[in-house]
Amino acid sequence: MSLEATVAVPFRQEGRERLGDGEFVVALSLDRDWFSPDQAKRVVDVALGRGLLARDEGELVAQFDPEAVDVPEEFVPDASILREQSAFEKVLDRVTDAGVEKQAAVAGINELQRELGLTIEAAAVVYARREGVDVADVAPAARRSVVGE
Repeated sequence: MSLEATVAVPFRQEGRERLGDGEFVVALSLDRDWFSPDQAKRVVDVALGRGLLARDEGELVAQFDPEAVDVPEEFVPDASILREQSAFEKVLDRVTDAGVEKQAAVAGINELQRELGLTIEAAAVVYARREGVDVADVAPAARRSVVGE
């Protein structure tokens, strides 16, 4: 929620559906004083990675309705949003969202890792697929962890 609210603010502030990278960074760094310009650029990268933003003709476009996001007046984002989730964290989130208990999922993933001799990311993808959870978009990152690309 914190990342979504953070991303929504520049669009709401400007009253537009599309913003240039510079406008977005200025809104988060200079206008709001939430981040340094470099950190604001990192917010863009993380939001793109999580599918909250897309690039279209050189502009950033929210992939959700910024007006529909509840942003409390006193909202200040936590710096933790600057950290991109690992492939393992993404898969684990999807598996738990699908109804699997987190502790059971972690135990199952750890067991697969031991049995198959895989990285934690690859084991998580195998576990998710066995549970019928679609993680096709995360699988390439897990593959890279196996083959060392």
